[in-house]
Amino acid sequence: MAGEPDDRKRSSPVREEAHGNRADQQTGTAPVSRPHRPEALREATRWAATTAATGHRGRLAPGEKPNRKRMATVACVFDTRPAPRRPHDVIHPPGGRSGERPARPGPKAENKWCTASLIRPPEQVIADAFDQAEARDPRHLRPWVVLVDGARHQLDLITAETDRRGVTVDVLLDFVHVAEYVWAAAHAFHKPGTTEAEAWAADHLTAILAGHAARTAHAMTAQATRERLSTARRYAVDACHRYLTGHLDQLRYDTALASGWPIATGAVEGACRHLIADRLDITGARWGLPGAEAVLQLRAIVSNGDLDPYWRFHTAREHKRLYPNQQNYALTA
Repeated sequence: MAGEPDDRKRSSPVREEAHGNRADQQTGTAPVSRPHRPEALREATRWAATTAATGHRGRLAPGEKPNRKRMATVACVFDTRPAPRRPHDVIHPPGGRSGERPARPGPKAENKWCTASLIRPPEQVIADAFDQAEARDPRHLRPWVVLVDGARHQLDLITAETDRRGVTVDVLLDFVHVAEYVWAAAHAFHKPGTTEAEAWAADHLTAILAGHAARTAHAMTAQATRERLSTARRYAVDACHRYLTGHLDQLRYDTALASGWPIATGAVEGACRHLIADRLDITGARWGLPGAEAVLQLRAIVSNGDLDPYWRFHTAREHKRLYPNQQNYALTA
């Protein structure tokens, strides 16, 4: 993705900060597509929709998109208290967990602040999130950690913003995305739903959490070579290998778990649901761009608990616009 995001892709970057027994976490951007009228689509999506409309088919092909959605970018900032964990606190051992060592809970989000936009480019939304984080930590005393799903465009935007502000960050890959690749590779070796597939995935994910991503990536391709997997089955293994080896610098989960940081982007995924999906994705809705942007901004304000101060600001601005020469006023029933 470059400039404005492609309307047919989806990704979820996150940023976190930690200091002492408390951490501020910022989830960077999470683009989400929602149905829009043709005039509200970006040029590339509108062209694809127009091209597809020339045909007359009863249904879409597998994996084909209807090209009627526009990407929204969501960001949120929140506080967490560090919660150190071990790899087996995240991945259940095959056969279940013993009662002698219960899983330690992960960090919880507190004081979450969200923003979202359908109009502004992702770099502006990310900058807003950084502004909020800087308001919480203006002297940059806390270590800042970024969670991403591996999209190069997101990494470039975050790198540019941190360079501009002079902030040092640690970047982590969303572990849920890593797990999806590993499970796909597991199903190349073992039948889905079997104990063997579960054990294979658990062993490899545990090794990645322990900081051995490179060794794990090379081990699975070596196993694929030994077992002479077919081209179709090996595809998932090679894809997982490329994903892991291409992001080794963002797979330092051993450090993240020891420091008590979150390693997944659940906070921003939840924000996407309650800010966007619960309202803009209702059945039969087709949105114009100004209306959708206004609803999205208002839902973010309500979610942040800022509706009352915003409404006072709004009424003051409206009064000034309508009565520019009148300075003092009072609202009456």
